[in-house]
Formats: sequence, structure tokens, C-alpha cells
Amino acid sequence: MTRLTTKAISALRTTMVPNSTSRLSPRLTTALFQHQPRAITQPITTPFSHTRSLHQTPSRPLPASEPFKLDRTKRLPEFFSLQDKVILISGGGRGVGLTQAEAVLEAGARVHVVDILPDPSTDPDSPFSAVAKRATEELGSSITYHRVDVRNQQALNEVVQGIAKKEGRMDGLIAAAGIQQETSALEYSKEDADKMMSVNVTGVFMTAQAVARVMVENGWPGSMVLIGSMSGTVANRGLICPAYNASKAAVLQLGRNLASEWGEHGIRVNTLSPGYIVTAMTAGLFEAFPERRTAWPDANMLKRLSYPEEYRGAAIFLLSDASSFMTGADLRIDGGHCAW
Repeated sequence: MTRLTTKAISALRTTMVPNSTSRLSPRLTTALFQHQPRAITQPITTPFSHTRSLHQTPSRPLPASEPFKLDRTKRLPEFFSLQDKVILISGGGRGVGLTQAEAVLEAGARVHVVDILPDPSTDPDSPFSAVAKRATEELGSSITYHRVDVRNQQALNEVVQGIAKKEGRMDGLIAAAGIQQETSALEYSKEDADKMMSVNVTGVFMTAQAVARVMVENGWPGSMVLIGSMSGTVANRGLICPAYNASKAAVLQLGRNLASEWGEHGIRVNTLSPGYIVTAMTAGLFEAFPERRTAWPDANMLKRLSYPEEYRGAAIFLLSDASSFMTGADLRIDGGHCAW
């Protein structure tokens, strides 16, 4: 084969990439044109043994379930509605759990709260009472308090069974009950570690189990949101809480496993993992550890801490039909903390 002259090569390069700002080295450019394939003058007569298209997929029978049909009579906001549904919220007596309860009420559901705290509805000045008043007077709904320790399996099942019987339905769960303890791994006692796991893992498990039982027994589909944490994915720099972080990692794995078992019953299970939240507890930590007031915001991409109200929309999304094909997933909202 006749080699192209340097002048010819230059002309080809100009023709092929006239607007390119990149230039191949003379050696590489020359090599590109030195080994041209020979033209095929005779047709290929040997047939291929298989003529199946590369992108052809063998036909398979469709699953027995009905195909998804979009209800076009609804506007998009209606898919986020929880109107007339019944939602159980553990740890909803105060704090983040109560904030979630108010959001669920605003979405149209009736709420039942289970918590270990003394009944806050007996105090007319409590935040819970304020939410309860708003539920009845403004939102046309209700929030009912049940004092239960989520570690007490029998009592928990009795309460959930009673709610299902009274309401005639059970549509969802937010499992927000949990505790935190900051202690170094070398100093952690067995008793404290057992308590952390029993509340944050076993308590969440038993709550989800109690709700799933009434759903399965009655053929009710539903959605569950287990509150995890970004601490279930990463170790927090400067925050010494090995048992807590381990418990939240367990919640994430628990959510995936429950989703795999209960999906056939129409029960979706997802986890919601918040980042650092401004609460009464964090305010106390800032007094004890002033450096965290700046260190924690600096650890994420938004350079600030979050507030309980910023997780309201995520919980409604996970409970509602807006997330109808989402299960076994973790929705992490951490300001980019874990994305560095």
C-alpha cells in the first residue's frame, strides 16, 4: 500500500476535523493512516449460525399482577394526598416525630401516636396539644396518643390491633422512636449498648411487625417509613456514638429486608435518613461542645444545619402514592454531607 505523504496527511486532517482545537502528534497521526483495511471484493457466502438481533429479547409472560394505570383524573398534588388514611407514628410525642405527625395531618390522614412519654395531651400548653387542637379545629382530622414502650411487643400489638379495629384500616407507619448516647467505644457498657439496640432496632422492628400483621391479615396495602440517619452510612467525624451509628445502619438493612418480604402483600418499606438537625438536644450539645456549632455545618455542602420541618415533604412522599414504585430504598437528606 502506498504511504500518504505528509502533505496529504495534513490535508486529510484539515478536512476531517477543521474545527478541532486538539492536534494529534505527527507520529500518531501518521500511524492512523498507515494500516488501511483492504476492500472486500468477494461477498461473504458462509451463513451465520445465528441470525438473532443483538437487541432482541425473548418474549416472556407478563406477571400476574395488573399493569400500572395512571389515574389521569388526578392532578399531581393529589398523588401526595393521604386523605382519610390512618397512619401510626412511633416517637411522635415530641420533636421530629411530632413535626412529621403534623405534616401527615395536613396531608389529610388521621394519626395515632405511640410513645413512651407521659401523655402530653393532658397538658394544654404542650406542643402535642397545640397540634391536636389544630387537627380538630383547622384540619378536620384527629391525632390520638397511646403510651407504649416500643420494646413491649405484646402491648404494642394490642394497641395496633385496637387502632385497626376502631378505624377499619391501617395505611402506613413512620417509625421515629429512638434514643441517642455519646460514649466512646472503650467505655460503653453492655447495658447501654443493649438498650440502644433494643429501642433503635428491635423497637423499630416490632413496630413495623405489628403494623404489617394487621395489614396482611386484612389484605390492606400500605407504606412504611423507618427513620434511619446519615450516621447509618458514615461515621460522624467528631461525634463519638458507635452504638447509635451501628443501630441506624441496622435500621437501613432492616428496611431492605422487610421490603423484600412484604412487597408481595402490597406493603412498601423505605428508610429516611436525616442529617444533622437543630433540636433541643443539639442546642444542649452546642453548649457543651461550642466547636460543633461551626464544625457540623462545615461538614456538608450547604454549610448549615437542617430543621425538622425540612423532612416533612419527604415523609409524605414516601407514605403516599407519589412513591408507588419505591421500596427497599433509603432516602438520605443530609445537605450533601455524605457526598464529599
